[in-house]
Amino acid sequence: MTQAPDLLSLRSVSKAYGPVPVLHEIDLAIRDGEFLTVLGPSGSGKTTVLRLIGGLEPTSSGEILLDGADISRVPINKRPFNTVFQDYALFPHLTVAGNVGYGLSVRHIPRDQIKTRVAEALDLVQLGKFAERFPAQLSGGQRQRVALARALICQPRLILLDEPLAALDLELRRQMQEFLKSIQREIKTTFLFVTHDQEEAISMSDRICVMQAGRIRQLGTPQDLYYRPENEFVARFFGDNNLIAGTLGPRDGDNRTLETPLGQLACAVPGNESVLTAPDGAKAFAAIRPEALHLSPTDGASNTIVGAVHDLAFAGSFTVANVTAGSGDTPVRLRLRLASQVHGASLVPGETVRLSFSPREAHLVLA
Repeated sequence: MTQAPDLLSLRSVSKAYGPVPVLHEIDLAIRDGEFLTVLGPSGSGKTTVLRLIGGLEPTSSGEILLDGADISRVPINKRPFNTVFQDYALFPHLTVAGNVGYGLSVRHIPRDQIKTRVAEALDLVQLGKFAERFPAQLSGGQRQRVALARALICQPRLILLDEPLAALDLELRRQMQEFLKSIQREIKTTFLFVTHDQEEAISMSDRICVMQAGRIRQLGTPQDLYYRPENEFVARFFGDNNLIAGTLGPRDGDNRTLETPLGQLACAVPGNESVLTAPDGAKAFAAIRPEALHLSPTDGASNTIVGAVHDLAFAGSFTVANVTAGSGDTPVRLRLRLASQVHGASLVPGETVRLSFSPREAHLVLA
């Protein structure tokens, strides 16, 4: 599959407020037509990236290139981008149609063209019957779709979305995640989405940019970040990894052993050159997903760990079991997911269990 060309590139972009640095010379390329999510905890710099691209803040240094031309000093009204904010920023005194068509009216587009394009935009977001309502008469999800229609109607090259689903309840948020992604696929406009929610990022994105303290820690597909984190921060932040600390042992083909308080673990590391070439004794972590840990009736399985069930949490189709393994002052707490009707109902707190996992299901990252 041919990779789409870059629409927008950030080159050595930094931002500081007085003496306080917020972004540290980041490089980021956004492909034409993709859904790219910038993900990170509070204070990571993700919203600052969006504001710099949108022209809401000036860069301190570096370039922002659109089709290869630097737009770092281009004013906000001259950039072919639109933003959807968390609070939607709708005009309460205007109808839905008035809000959606506002951007066209300030551009002095003829009224008959505005009417046609507003109708098309509202049909796209499934709000054609709500044109004459006011924002106060709409639900949160409907207001979010009005804000999206207003952003789409001016046919921008890039739509910037600043945590637009944060104020919605869980079920509505999931519905809007599916809706946003389906709209993006239909119109093929580039979306840059900012969130702190890992599940949201996984379900919607073509690629995800994980940020921490003003730096990009990893950029890749949801599958890359979920199964192949490149560092400890991404392994801890992205999803629900079990991290077992240890030191690297000898390499055996594409496998590498990890000496841990729980014993020697075998881990497959194909393509992970930093781990494959690290010296014996280097500190590292084995990152293992909760669903990759299995109950083992005997100790003959690969990578067997013995522990005691600490507590259980029923979550519908699966049960989360917290298991304490190892001894001494630093026991290791592990989480695993079990099918509720198969294993979850049979376990009890305090019970001794054997856990196992395949080497290919453990991903090594350097400490």
